Amino acid sequence: MERAGEVSSAAGNGNGNGDVRRSPSTAPSARVSIWESVRACGIWGKEVDKAELRRQVVMPLHLRRAVAAAVAAKDEAAGVAAASAAKEGAGDGEKDEGPTVAPLVVFVNSRSGGRHGPELKVRLHELITEEQVFDLSVVKPSDFVHYGLSCLERLADQGDNCAKAAREKIRIVVAGGDGTVGWMLGCLSDLYKMKREPVPPTGIIPLGTGNDLARSFGWGGSFPFGWRSAVKRYLSKAATGPICRLDSWQTVIQMPEGEIKELPYSLKKVEPADRLEISQGNGTELSEKASCYKGVFYNYLSIGMDAQVAYGFHHLRDEKPYLAQGPVANKLIYAGYSCTQGWFCTPCTASPQLRGLKNILRLYIKKVNCSEWEQVQMPSSVRSLVVLNLYNYGSGRHPWGDLKPEYLEKKGFVEAHSDDGLLEIFGLKEGWHASFVMAELIKAKHIAQAAAIKFEMRGGQWNRAYVQMDGEPWKQPLIQDQSTILEINKVPYHSLMINGEQ
Repeated sequence: MERAGEVSSAAGNGNGNGDVRRSPSTAPSARVSIWESVRACGIWGKEVDKAELRRQVVMPLHLRRAVAAAVAAKDEAAGVAAASAAKEGAGDGEKDEGPTVAPLVVFVNSRSGGRHGPELKVRLHELITEEQVFDLSVVKPSDFVHYGLSCLERLADQGDNCAKAAREKIRIVVAGGDGTVGWMLGCLSDLYKMKREPVPPTGIIPLGTGNDLARSFGWGGSFPFGWRSAVKRYLSKAATGPICRLDSWQTVIQMPEGEIKELPYSLKKVEPADRLEISQGNGTELSEKASCYKGVFYNYLSIGMDAQVAYGFHHLRDEKPYLAQGPVANKLIYAGYSCTQGWFCTPCTASPQLRGLKNILRLYIKKVNCSEWEQVQMPSSVRSLVVLNLYNYGSGRHPWGDLKPEYLEKKGFVEAHSDDGLLEIFGLKEGWHASFVMAELIKAKHIAQAAAIKFEMRGGQWNRAYVQMDGEPWKQPLIQDQSTILEINKVPYHSLMINGEQ
């Protein structure tokens, strides 16, 4: 199979932050999180000089106050006024510095990382400035994109060269888990649609449970033990790291009737005005009578056993939040909960075959440079189907594996990368098989590589399916007489990530 995408320079993507490099080899990065944490206990972050860091990443006074004011008021005019006041030296008489080498804006999810978020926010205030640190419980990424960046653009249009340089060089750091990073990337992607490039690249401080996006781009798999010292290193890497590309994948769901209850953040209902745009973009006809939903994922989408376990875990955590006190506790609860779902030992009163996805699902794919759908036979033993974009999955596991060239050629596969325009599809059987795969004792059931995917689902013995995108699960209603269609297509532009593996 031919690879779908090739690496291009940042100029070709409208980004002025330097050349865009090939996505890094992620196999080593998933395994170094413990070593990173141990190093952080010592002098890992001490080689970064605080004064030099501030000179590198802190925006001039009038710009940082302008951005903060625009975001707080949700009005770019308020930011312009704040910039004028700062230039006049109103208030504290602080010096207004010159252009910054690599201005950083940090978003902190104070609910992630076992309550480390609030302490991290205070530490960031000490290292950079309060105006360049936003708490996601107060400020949405979309507010920063629509008002903060717009304020810089407006100041640049008025002849402020510092604002112009800051807008071109600005970089984002997200302190949170994969879901938080995806939220940020989704909001930044609006800049492509509004033709407001360049799009800032994103770095990560891993605060989540799985942190597969962080692992894949060299940021480690866990928040380090000696985090106060390590934060300086994170910021330095974010300011100087090379930029890589990440494929984004849009999911569109057509339901013949009914609604998805408890809609996850990753999905939104498609408004009638948006149906034509989606149809033209994907070449898919959306029925006017159908209920339609859309979303974007960066890591994975899965259907079946693992999504059902994730759904139960999320509900348990919401009902008893005191149980989830950090990544380790979350993983223990998750493992324990998976044992209660019957995936390890199907009750004798039910036929094991009834749990196979083949009973409710048909799989179609498009290969590279092919416009026709091709049906792929589903193995009867598969109870969970995973569509994977990254090399890392499930807290740094590698279910697709490092496949030998002879095997790739035999199967018609190519080496997997997160920016190659291809998705890897694999299956998990019962709970024991999934456990051995996650322990990396065996490989998952390789099914296909595809440039586009379509699932056709119908009820029968099941009146629902469990689906999840990047860790956000939902219960998908199914009916027997009509099909629910779930289609996945590549978003026509890449997300930009900072490679932290230095």
